[in-house]
Amino acid sequence: MDYEKELNILKDNLEKAKNLKYKAEARLEQLNNQQAEIIEELNSLGVNPENLDEEIKKLTLEIDELFKKANTLLPKDILEKK
Repeated sequence: MDYEKELNILKDNLEKAKNLKYKAEARLEQLNNQQAEIIEELNSLGVNPENLDEEIKKLTLEIDELFKKANTLLPKDILEKK
């Protein structure tokens, strides 16, 4: 067995592992910063992040109701003549 060759392979693999670790740590920091920004934005909008699903449902219902209202306000008799 060529110990020098094996040692070099181990060194290369260790260096690759370190690089992957540094990239993963940088990505984690980036994602944590992004999460903090999103939470801050939600708070500024008066939305609690834990209630986000409920808020989405509420807004979806509100949008649906506004579309229904808009459609009832359109003059269908005039639109159907054209």
